[in-house]
Amino acid sequence: MYDNQITGIEKSEKEDLYGLIEQVPNTRFLGSSLGVTIYRIGLNFYDSTKVATKLKLSEEKLAVINAARDTLPEEKKLLKKADKLNSKIEGLEKKLEFGNAVMRTGNPLVILDSAEAITTVNNLKGYLVNHSFFDATVTYEVKTKKKKAFVTYPITEGKPYVLDSVYTRSENPEILKLLQLNSEKSHLDEGSRYNQEDIIQERDRLEELLKNSGFYMFSKSYINYIAYQDTAAKTISLEQVIQKPTFTDIHEVYTIDSITFRINPPSNEFADRRIQEKFRNIDFSFYRDHYSAKVLASRIFLQTGQPYSRTAAIETQRQLSNLDLFRFVNITFDTLGTSLTANIFTQPNQKYQLTNQLGLTVTEQLPGPFFSTSLRNRNFFRAGEILEFNFRAGLEGVASATGQGVYQSSEVSTGVTVIFPRFLIPFAPATLQKFGRYNPNTRTRLSYIYTNRPEYTRNSVNGLFSYSWATAKNRVLYTLNAADMSYIRTPKLQDEFRDILEDLQDDGNNLIWSFLPSFISSISGQSIINFNKYGDFNSSKASLLRLFAESGGTTLNLFDVRSNAEPGIEYANFQWVKAQVDFRRYYPLDKDQKFAYRLNFGWAAPYGVSAGILPYEKYFFAGGGTSIRAWQARRLGPGSSVPETGEGGEYDYTNEQPAEMILESMLEYRRKIFGYFDMALFVDIGNSWVIGYDAARPGADFRYDRFYKELAVGTGIGVRMDFDFLVLRLDLATKAVDPAKPEGDRWVLDNINFKQPFGVRGQTVLNFGIGYPF
Repeated sequence: MYDNQITGIEKSEKEDLYGLIEQVPNTRFLGSSLGVTIYRIGLNFYDSTKVATKLKLSEEKLAVINAARDTLPEEKKLLKKADKLNSKIEGLEKKLEFGNAVMRTGNPLVILDSAEAITTVNNLKGYLVNHSFFDATVTYEVKTKKKKAFVTYPITEGKPYVLDSVYTRSENPEILKLLQLNSEKSHLDEGSRYNQEDIIQERDRLEELLKNSGFYMFSKSYINYIAYQDTAAKTISLEQVIQKPTFTDIHEVYTIDSITFRINPPSNEFADRRIQEKFRNIDFSFYRDHYSAKVLASRIFLQTGQPYSRTAAIETQRQLSNLDLFRFVNITFDTLGTSLTANIFTQPNQKYQLTNQLGLTVTEQLPGPFFSTSLRNRNFFRAGEILEFNFRAGLEGVASATGQGVYQSSEVSTGVTVIFPRFLIPFAPATLQKFGRYNPNTRTRLSYIYTNRPEYTRNSVNGLFSYSWATAKNRVLYTLNAADMSYIRTPKLQDEFRDILEDLQDDGNNLIWSFLPSFISSISGQSIINFNKYGDFNSSKASLLRLFAESGGTTLNLFDVRSNAEPGIEYANFQWVKAQVDFRRYYPLDKDQKFAYRLNFGWAAPYGVSAGILPYEKYFFAGGGTSIRAWQARRLGPGSSVPETGEGGEYDYTNEQPAEMILESMLEYRRKIFGYFDMALFVDIGNSWVIGYDAARPGADFRYDRFYKELAVGTGIGVRMDFDFLVLRLDLATKAVDPAKPEGDRWVLDNINFKQPFGVRGQTVLNFGIGYPF
């Protein structure tokens, strides 16, 4: 099986039709399939007869052990052996069906199967009929050449059928009135092409509408459609029939009569120690007095005396689960006539939870090991609060800011966090009930961070008071950091790095102030809008928009504070404003090919006592594995400023390049190769700039009349191993346009040739990463 083609497509979706082909040829690169080669290598070491024999012996052993366990069910040794054999049998069954690990990494050669071609014809025909082409014809043809099969599926679509009219029939006037009031939301538009998917969506919409209007016993199985076809006019008249229920004469509205909330004890120990409480017409039953009825009631959206609503029931279950207090949340309904009793059953989650993690992390250059542990104490103050202790220690490879090479960087952090499941707002008691459906949280945190880089050692004590909430289905997440405070000290500066900072200071750049002791405070807000589950790269089109704004040192305006510009400064103060917009888009072409791109813009401006300097952590940096990948991390720009040159006159990109503005875009074409292996082709465009003239770095300032000439361009190829739970990424990037070069010489991609496959020194950069770059 070598190739598939569908011909005759004029009005149908080509992508959808190709997705219905049963047999897909092996992925080829430069005329050959690496996946098939790997599969054949694995086949040389595979004997299905031996695997089947091992499987049979293991099943016999398991049967003997299970028989022994019938008489000794609590015997731990037998249980351990049974678990081990079950795991072995599962692996052997997988091996028997799909081959050994090498075979599963590759792909077997796809052999032409005429039965699959006939199935494809039926699939295509069914799709066309369901999408208005009732008169369509589909056949298939096979041509062979040197043991390669080329299959063609000729299609004649015919004229599409148009939806002429839609009529609803029901013996229930209340339902007819409800449908009429919401008719503008219908998916069935007269004059549009007939589409079976529109009918499916309309059935789902009507079921949701009626369920949320009190029709508890209604389901979409009661909705039928009868299509009347006019072959001459090529139109469809659609009759929408609401059938009568089988258990009564008419669909009726059900009302919530009472609500009970029961927390079952983890064991029989507390069975007789129940606490009964009534709040907001909800009957609470706790196994002990360790819960707040007020907090739980704020997450229950069913109301007594009101019609049943499926959305309210689902939202109640979701928001109660968001509290992270319960192992499960079950909601059932008892009926008596048209009255409902809502029963909410839960069981407490474990009081203490210890989580340990050991793995690899990478933010700049090379991955390094890390260890983290967290201890969570649920329901700490008996009102749903969560107390959490965190500790993390890690090593990583980072490029030195003072010289070439990659050096070890270490970081240790620890902190304590208290999360309140409500907004802590003074003199506003009504917020608990008013905002319960938005999963409100108030987070307070105190932490300490120790960083040891090749250039400096840094200590930071941080305090945070923030609010977070979300819209329905977590589509939009909001965070407001009402108070974010840090005390930062840099007790140790490498001599060479200090010399660089002092040289910059002599040229008018006071970046050295960022390494003086300082107290930094800010207020910031962030909104993350997630369209269609961005991050689940197996889904359809999706996008994500992140908006961020920050005002730092705002309260200093109320006091007479010493400016950084005054002589003899030993303690730095900072004031600034910062904003960032980050947009990401994921667009699948088919199940094996995708496009993804990112647009990122950021701007920060110091003012007041800052004297033109930002805290070091507030600067923007361009370059690296999640930025413009053809430049080392934090080494691109700013603007057209020229880096230091080394031996041979080539740029060293030695120093980190902090900037106050960043503009970057990344475009990737992603394709599945075989097994766990994916590939990517990418182009990155962008740069960073400073606001205002920088004497130490001429050309670094942003200018409207030249910034577009200073956009760096990098391109490359990447290989990824996608294990679902972990993505390992290796990107080889090369500079195409280098804004540090003189105008007219910035196109540097032609430096790559057969004699210099990686260009001149420093032109090609290899990035290792964990996860997708965006």
